[in-house]
Amino acid sequence: MSDRDDFLVWVRTALYEAERALHNGDAGPRRALWSRNEPVSVLGAWRNADGLQETGTLFTALEESFSDCTSYAFELQAYDVVGDMAYTAGLEHVSTSVDGQPRTFTLRATQVYRREDGEWRVAHRHGDTVTG
Repeated sequence: MSDRDDFLVWVRTALYEAERALHNGDAGPRRALWSRNEPVSVLGAWRNADGLQETGTLFTALEESFSDCTSYAFELQAYDVVGDMAYTAGLEHVSTSVDGQPRTFTLRATQVYRREDGEWRVAHRHGDTVTG
């Protein structure tokens, strides 16, 4: 298997499962996949974060807001792996509860990854809500 194939398997399994868990109110799997090395950042649909401390606080806030995910699908539109760096760009289609209220939305999500000690880690996320 090539690096691209291995990366794609990881995106479709571990990363997918972590994002679904987050939308069910469990940020633990997402935290496990994020880099523990600076720099890390999020330009989020609802909130931004810069650095390990802020991203941790953001993940806790998301965990406390989301629950009862009934559907999560990641529509991958582009990706690449170059050495120890990679990216994904796609659409996240989500049906979950936010602060107890059922919501369905689509986010455009672009993430940057780096390989650390042989494992893929998320270093940056940009997500915004698709409107219209």
